[in-house]
Amino acid sequence: MEFEFTREEMKQATPALAEYNQNVLWDEMWERPGLSKRDRSLITLAYVISVGRPGPIEFHIPFGLHNGLTKEEISEVITHMAFYAGFPAASNASIIAADVLGEE
Repeated sequence: MEFEFTREEMKQATPALAEYNQNVLWDEMWERPGLSKRDRSLITLAYVISVGRPGPIEFHIPFGLHNGLTKEEISEVITHMAFYAGFPAASNASIIAADVLGEE
């Protein structure tokens, strides 16, 4: 995949954004008790598919596996999103998933 992103790069370019990203998104939002990390991963993956963000899709597939999603569930969310986000978005996510899951 072409999207390469590191926290260090974000920190160099936009230090305040890197700090918010870490402190608010990862340390606060992802740790809230109202949803499991598995559920947050499912929701986030559906969203990044729907808005067509290749880099975040590439990141959130293995992250979702780490948080308890199965390959079958990832396949299902991609298929499900075809009818809500459109076939092009789902097709793009399918190509990314094949690449990422092939590396697992």
